[in-house]
Amino acid sequence: MKKFFILPLILLAGSIYAQKPALIKLPQLLQEIQNESEHIKVINFWATWCAPCIKELPLFEKLGQERTDVKVILVSMDLDLDPNPEKVYKFVERKKIQSEVLILDEQNPNAWIDKIEKNWSGALPATILINGKTGKRKFIERELHEGDLEKLITEIQ
Repeated sequence: MKKFFILPLILLAGSIYAQKPALIKLPQLLQEIQNESEHIKVINFWATWCAPCIKELPLFEKLGQERTDVKVILVSMDLDLDPNPEKVYKFVERKKIQSEVLILDEQNPNAWIDKIEKNWSGALPATILINGKTGKRKFIERELHEGDLEKLITEIQ
């Protein structure tokens, strides 16, 4: 009888971290960015091959866990260079990422990057903060450090 209770607990514990990032196209991402929300959205563009991106990921994870008024979305740009999303799936699982992870399934960033942010050169990491209540928005194209996210959120409140 104990085995029947242990197995579901093990599966449940594993599923806490076992999110599988969704593959999305540009229109879906634009809809996510533009949707009105009661939350502050923090949308980070990153890639597994980008060292500064990986370095700042814990800041987003911490923010998402500590602030219920903030929705963190991590958008992987990996498919631009490697069309196999398996690397991202494994990375998310290995790092036990809790935030929502989306994989942008688009090629040729020069054709669409200005639709996300007109001031974006395409460099990573990049982050957009959007206040869903006021519509205020902030774009940052650099690695963020401890305390930066809280300051940026204050600027859009």
